[in-house]
Amino acid sequence: MELSLLKALIENITSFLHLSCEDNKCCEVVEKYYIMSEQVLKLIKPVLESIVHADVASDEPLQKEFAGMSQSVDELKEFLEDSDPLMSKVYFVLKAETLVTKVQTHGLGILDLLQSCEGLPDELSSASLDHCIQKIKQIGHEKPSAIISKAIKDQVEGNEPSPDIRSEIADLLSLRSNQELLIELVALETLKENAEQLENTRDAEYIEEMINLVTHMHECFHEMKQSQSSNTVPIPPDFCCPLSLELMTDPVIVSSGQTYEREYIRKWIDLGLTVCPKTMQTLVHTNLIPNYTVKALIASWCESNNINLPDPVKPVIHREEDSLVNHVHSSSEESMPELENESDELTESPLRKEFSGGPSAMSPTRNESSTGAGVDDRPNEESSPQAATGNTSDASGEVAAEPQPVVTGMSAATQPDPHEYSSRFRNRPRNQIWRRPSERFGPRIISSVPEPRPELGEIEIKVKQLIDDLSSTSLESIKNATFELRLLARNDKDIRNVIANNGAIDLLIGLLYSPNQNIQENAVTALLNLSINDINKTTIGNSNAIEPLIHVLETGSSEAKENSAATLFSLSVIEENKIKIGRSGAIGPLVDLLGNGTPRGKKDAATALFNLSTFHENKARIVQAGAVRFLVELMDPAAGLVDKAVAVLSNLATIPEGRARIGQEGGIPMLVEVVELGSARGKENAAAALLQLCTNSNRFCNMVLHEGAIPPLAALSHTGTPRAREKAQSLLSFFRNQRHGNGGRR
Repeated sequence: MELSLLKALIENITSFLHLSCEDNKCCEVVEKYYIMSEQVLKLIKPVLESIVHADVASDEPLQKEFAGMSQSVDELKEFLEDSDPLMSKVYFVLKAETLVTKVQTHGLGILDLLQSCEGLPDELSSASLDHCIQKIKQIGHEKPSAIISKAIKDQVEGNEPSPDIRSEIADLLSLRSNQELLIELVALETLKENAEQLENTRDAEYIEEMINLVTHMHECFHEMKQSQSSNTVPIPPDFCCPLSLELMTDPVIVSSGQTYEREYIRKWIDLGLTVCPKTMQTLVHTNLIPNYTVKALIASWCESNNINLPDPVKPVIHREEDSLVNHVHSSSEESMPELENESDELTESPLRKEFSGGPSAMSPTRNESSTGAGVDDRPNEESSPQAATGNTSDASGEVAAEPQPVVTGMSAATQPDPHEYSSRFRNRPRNQIWRRPSERFGPRIISSVPEPRPELGEIEIKVKQLIDDLSSTSLESIKNATFELRLLARNDKDIRNVIANNGAIDLLIGLLYSPNQNIQENAVTALLNLSINDINKTTIGNSNAIEPLIHVLETGSSEAKENSAATLFSLSVIEENKIKIGRSGAIGPLVDLLGNGTPRGKKDAATALFNLSTFHENKARIVQAGAVRFLVELMDPAAGLVDKAVAVLSNLATIPEGRARIGQEGGIPMLVEVVELGSARGKENAAAALLQLCTNSNRFCNMVLHEGAIPPLAALSHTGTPRAREKAQSLLSFFRNQRHGNGGRR
């Protein structure tokens, strides 16, 4: 048995060393981690081979290390073999670094144990083992994950990552071109969707942090390309290919309705990418339709501005020469100051901000909780983006699909000014704002590398002491105890249960009234983290926590308010809690946070209000509290909350006062804009809201038609999600029936 473990480990190492990066067509990033792993294993393998026949090989502590290292080598080998040229490099680095570190740790553990053993072969002297230990420790000393975490930390705390950090990440991950950045975003969006489908909200939240970082790098690259343009006259954004960022010469339309330079989008599709780079929608087909309207407008613009139309793009496309190394230093923004505190506080709140929870996205998937997936992800018949066509109350019946128009954003008949955009977003070029439907700020970050957990019995002893300290007369003891419990509750289901089962919940609820800001923040965040477990949601809801949480919403610091809103969201997953929260007066403070909070606070408030709005009784309360005005404002893409705002409005549109307020606050033009340019989820919910508005009011119906809703709805009826297609078809059918019923007049 003992020897078989050692021999199995040696065989696993040998198998790993036979991997070939060339055979796997791996990128630079994969090759780097393969080489690091290879260096570690080549150092440890001869040592293992020399003790195969030694008595020491049967020592129990060594056996544990052999088994652990063998498993880690297997995991690393499988992970590297599964790598793909189109994978997310950010995710790969964070995951690979964790696995390589595990291999190193086990290797060092084996060598440390051997140093204290007797009867080793002559070649394994203490000096040789020590030399091997030092060499393994030096491998991979600089960890890219630390740099990525620093960048995310800057963004989470409201500071954009410094140019130096962006530059370093671009170099480390080979994200130096527009296409590489877009491919990274596609890969991350896919990972996030997979996590959401598995209801792994913690992973989805952490991947969203990665998306925010890469989106920011992409925006900086876009700005750099614009600043380096040699043209004296700015090129209208609609005339530039979103892939090449250059003036188009052969514009074509893809199935999402977006326009690209033919050769660039062809190369994109040939890589195996089946999503629209601009909207991230799945391309239902790969046909490329010439966009003669845009081509004519470009020719006219070039002639008017004495600019020579470039030669058509050749089939062989050269990669952008400009790297992020150059553009980050040419950015107009100054480097952000270094943060003084690099403590675990950065990574502490697992459910924090909308629905995060627990270990990082790098850790193995564990579906511990049905916390939900936030404003735009909760399955709900009324407005969930994930809902299928279903029998909803606003369905208007099936209609024959209308021909899909060429969606260019411009009419050839009217020949508009090339610099003109929709009156709703006149000052914001749409291809910059709607480049992808992600938030423009980072919610929260979860620890990227899972830490080893002490034995549960040891933790329970510590937890009991901390709970005793919550009742201490010493302010400092209470502050330390709430902080420690806050950290302990962030990552592990079992630890959260230990904390709850030992009576912490009632004491933490009482501390929500503490006049000490730190204690209040720690207490509400600890409750937020505990609420990840479903059983704790019910316990907290039944412990009279809602009024104290409202108190925090009304009087707390920005962080305390954010986490109070996030806790109310978490609790509202339980149907009974939705009723309690709505009847306890929480909606008013949540709406106030929605309108006047920090970006994170607004996001948390929108998330909580969405869940509450799925209970019919709460809809009128939300409308009466003035939420619609703020939700309409948040449909501005610059706010980064379009999908969440539209999801709530879609629910509110099912009641008369909700529809009236949406019309009064100017929501109709914004909803039409989302149908045209939003994400797949945004389009789906916007179409559902418009269907409610139109079928219940002729005035609103005329307003929707006046905003030019038919072309984007026709496109959506062919390319949207099943539920979006149903809503779009029902609306088009309703418009047709109205037109025939009114003698052809609108």
